[in-house]
Amino acid sequence: MLGLGHVAPRPKQFALNLAAKLSNAFQFDSVITPSAHVLLVEDTPELSLWLGTALRQLGLQVAFAADGESADAQLQAGHRFKLVLLDLNLPGRDGLSVLQALRQRADAVPVMILTARASVADRVLGLNVGADDYLPKPFELSEFEARVQALLRRPRQMQWTQWGVGPLLWDGDDQHFLLHEQPLALTPRETAALKTLLESAHRVVSKEQLHARVFSDAPAELDAVEVLIYRLRKKIETPVPPTGAAPARRLRINTLRGLGYMLSDKDTA
Repeated sequence: MLGLGHVAPRPKQFALNLAAKLSNAFQFDSVITPSAHVLLVEDTPELSLWLGTALRQLGLQVAFAADGESADAQLQAGHRFKLVLLDLNLPGRDGLSVLQALRQRADAVPVMILTARASVADRVLGLNVGADDYLPKPFELSEFEARVQALLRRPRQMQWTQWGVGPLLWDGDDQHFLLHEQPLALTPRETAALKTLLESAHRVVSKEQLHARVFSDAPAELDAVEVLIYRLRKKIETPVPPTGAAPARRLRINTLRGLGYMLSDKDTA
C-alpha cells in the first residue's frame, strides 16, 4: 500500500521545476504533450514518478502538472486528454478549483481525484463538483490501475465528437453548440446548463442538479437557475427554418412543476 503522510506546501517555482523534471524523466519534449492520453496533476515528486511509470506500463502517454495553474492551462479548449488524474492539495490554486473551471467550460473529460481528503463529505463534494471517481490516499497500485482502465473504457456521451437532439448539435472538436447548423452564441454558464440538459435529453433534470453543475464556483440563489433557463429559451426556442428548408424540429425546455426541466424536441407542422 502506498503510504503518504502530510506533504508541506511547496513554492510555485518548485512546482514548475518539478513538472519540467518529470517531463525529462519520461523523455517528453515538453510538459504539454499534444498526443498525451492522461494528464497527471500531482505536486509530490515521488508519487508523480511512481504513478507516471504505472501509467506508461499500461500503454498510456502522460503529461504532468505540479500546480493548479499549470493544470488549468493544459486543460483549455482543444486539449486531447482522455483522462485527468487530479490531486486536490496543490500549490496556489487547488484541485477543486481546477475541476470547477473545467466543468464550467462544459468539458466532460473524465476526472479521477487522488487525495488524502478521505472523509465522506470531501468525497461527496468532489463528485458533486464533477469528478467521475474519487480515490483516497493511500491506495493500492492495482486498484488505481483498475480504476484508470475502467474510466478509459466507460462510454460517455459527452466524449462523442458530435451529438445532439433535434436541430441542436454539440461539436466536441470546436467545443460549441450548433442550432440549425448555425453557431449558437452562449455564455459559459449557458453552455454548461445546456450540456447538462442535453446529457439527459427527454428526461427531467432537477433545479438543484443544474444549480450544482452551473454555479459550483460562485454563490448564487437557486432562483438563478430560472433566470438562466429563461435566457436559454430565448436563444434556442427559435422559429423553424424558412419555408423550403428541410423539415425541422423545434427545441423546447419544458418546466415540470416540482420536478425540474426537460430538454426535448418534437416535429413541427
